[in-house]
Amino acid sequence: MVHKNYFTVEGKVIGRRRPLFTDWAVPLPPVEASGSSSLTLRDLIIAVVRAEVSDFQTRQVEARLQKILSAADIAQGLTQGKVTMGDQDLAQFVDVDAAIDVAILGFIDGLYYVFLDEVQQENLDAPVYLKPDSKLMFLRLVALVGG
Repeated sequence: MVHKNYFTVEGKVIGRRRPLFTDWAVPLPPVEASGSSSLTLRDLIIAVVRAEVSDFQTRQVEARLQKILSAADIAQGLTQGKVTMGDQDLAQFVDVDAAIDVAILGFIDGLYYVFLDEVQQENLDAPVYLKPDSKLMFLRLVALVGG
C-alpha cells in the first residue's frame, strides 16, 4: 500500500520470478510551488539510497532491542522468505556516500536499468517527475557466463 506522499520502489532481476527485494515506499521529494520539480534521475537514486541506508540503520537498532518474535513478526518473515532471531551482526556500518557512489557507478556501468512508471530512464541528469502512485523499478542485469 502506497501512502499519499510516497512512491514505490521495487527491484527485479532479469530471469527471476521473485523480486530482488520487497517493495517499499519512499517519501516524495518537495515540489516547487509552480508544480514542477527540478529533480533529476541522479537526485532520485541518491534519495532512494539515503532512504534505504536510513531504514537499514533503523532496522539494526530495532533488532538489537528485539528479544522475542511476535506472531506478526514470524508471519512477515515468512512472506519475505526469511525469519531471523536477531543473531546477525548488528554493528554494521554503512558509509552513505560510498553507497551512493556505488549506486551511481552501477548505473553508469549498465549493471542495472531504472524505470519510472514503466518508462526507462537513461540519463542521470535528465529531469524526472514523480506522483504519489509512481513506481520506480531497479532492474538488475545478469552477466552471461563467458561474456
